[in-house]
Amino acid sequence: MPARPSLVGGDAYDPFESFDHHVGIGTVGNPYPVFAKLRRQSPVIEGGVWKHFFDSGQPIDAAPYQDVPVFSAMTYDAVTQVLRSPGRPFSSQAYANTMGIVMGHSILEMDEPEHAKYRMLLEQAFSKRAMERWQRDIIGPTINAFVDKFAQRGSADLVREFTFPYPVHIITGLLGLPEEGLNQFHRWAIELINVAFDPPRGFAASQKLHDYFIGVIEERRQSEPREDLISVLAHSELDGGQRLDDEEVCAFLRLLLPAGAETTFRSSGNLLCGLLTNPEQLDAVRNDRALIPQAIEEALRWEGPLTSIIRSVAEDSDVCGVAVPAGAAMMVCVGSANHDEARWEDPEVYNIFRKRFPPVAFGFGPHVCLGQHLARMEMTMALNVLFDRLPDLRLDPGAPAPEISGLMFRSPPELPVVFG
Repeated sequence: MPARPSLVGGDAYDPFESFDHHVGIGTVGNPYPVFAKLRRQSPVIEGGVWKHFFDSGQPIDAAPYQDVPVFSAMTYDAVTQVLRSPGRPFSSQAYANTMGIVMGHSILEMDEPEHAKYRMLLEQAFSKRAMERWQRDIIGPTINAFVDKFAQRGSADLVREFTFPYPVHIITGLLGLPEEGLNQFHRWAIELINVAFDPPRGFAASQKLHDYFIGVIEERRQSEPREDLISVLAHSELDGGQRLDDEEVCAFLRLLLPAGAETTFRSSGNLLCGLLTNPEQLDAVRNDRALIPQAIEEALRWEGPLTSIIRSVAEDSDVCGVAVPAGAAMMVCVGSANHDEARWEDPEVYNIFRKRFPPVAFGFGPHVCLGQHLARMEMTMALNVLFDRLPDLRLDPGAPAPEISGLMFRSPPELPVVFG
């Protein structure tokens, strides 16, 4: 069964199936024993982790690094050392020749001080007041609308019918985009981030999103400020009058659309998988909603949506005693860091009652994910609505046990459940 419902329309090509294939969904099962073996060898290994999983071909994060030495940070200490040292010696400009070629110049590839300046402008769109309004007017109604579709049936596949569709509906709602274009926006977003394996479609999707967003940005600039995120970005400014120009807003939107949809989709599925496969913990959270935050944090540690990010090495450096040369690429294996036995006991186990240490699922340091609080809010609302509306929610005993798969991105392809 495909991991996600097809949105291909009349075109036989399915960008979602293609993307999942290239990130190891359905082919890479549990990577954590390999990560543990590599951690025992060294806090930083030479080469990319992908070569330990793919006999032929390469995943989405390997293609751009054929002509430079590659190292992979594997332990918690190595990963956080790299991420807390932006610019020099470890630069986010590594993304300029990968995602930057289709997203534009965004905060993803910026170093300090440029990154801090633009982040302050973008953070104006994620104010506490805005988050509270989003929860009331967009997130809650969207999540309830999807549960409406199966609440009376007594069974559902929570991936196909819930965790896959709801995040992109929320993102487009926050942007103030029309509902009727949502499937097309989603398709373009996935084609864009799959550019390493299908460049023509990736560049075409980038141009289509650019042309569409530029028109919306211009319309928002000419009208009175509204509360949708595009309008806030179009009108935001810092002291001194600095504002985002059209291309800067467009670059952020081409980053936000796939990031918001993919990250929350996979995080929500992994969270539900962790709880549903541990019924005692599921009951504990259902009966005491104060446990929801630690259930979410443990899920982000246990099975984060993304296992690695990339930095370039700007100068000769030492990471936990390992020399890495200038010009190298540094794969930052956050999935391995979150399973480091030196920090977490029995890291392979999903346990919401373990001693809590912050995971690095949303990054670490200055580049920590700008939308992390939004993602947590969506997952909190999702659990509350499911518990409130689906009595005795549990895995379908007649279906195979769910399995999370993937290398760069990870999530379960399906979550069959039954309820009262």
